[in-house]
Amino acid sequence: MRMILTALLIAGLGLFCSDLWAGEHRIGGGANYWVTVDDLDDDDLDESGLSYFLSYQQWWNFLGLEADLELLPDRFGETAFAPQAYLLFGGTLYGGAGIGLMNIDGDFADEPFFALRAGLNLELLPGTFLDLSANYRFNDSEELEDERTDIDADTVFLGAALRFAL
Repeated sequence: MRMILTALLIAGLGLFCSDLWAGEHRIGGGANYWVTVDDLDDDDLDESGLSYFLSYQQWWNFLGLEADLELLPDRFGETAFAPQAYLLFGGTLYGGAGIGLMNIDGDFADEPFFALRAGLNLELLPGTFLDLSANYRFNDSEELEDERTDIDADTVFLGAALRFAL
């Protein structure tokens, strides 16, 4: 009896994992233009800039997962990396929510940031997708290495990505 249950468990896991892998995989990259929501009091801090990211997506009908690694070369005067993940719903028009963590000059932030996203996923050619999106990222505050005070780092990102289906 134990062998039958073990065989059924292994078969069930195999079917479950094959269904997970069966979605459409997309890989690519893009750029974001970001701007802070609040006016920053410090004149030395940029309130807008560009970031660049590498991206992986997997879609099953109307449900998608996305993992990104973003480089923010001059975010408030410091270089930052931001690994992040999103749960997406929709198709050509989609929305979703995500979470990420800033790594500024080699140190990870104490708290993650959260994001809401709306986007437009256009298939330009078979297997080639242009993704236009808007993100709102929010966190309580951002402590900068060179600053004496925390700042409100809520930020709007407008982005474009080009992805290719695998």
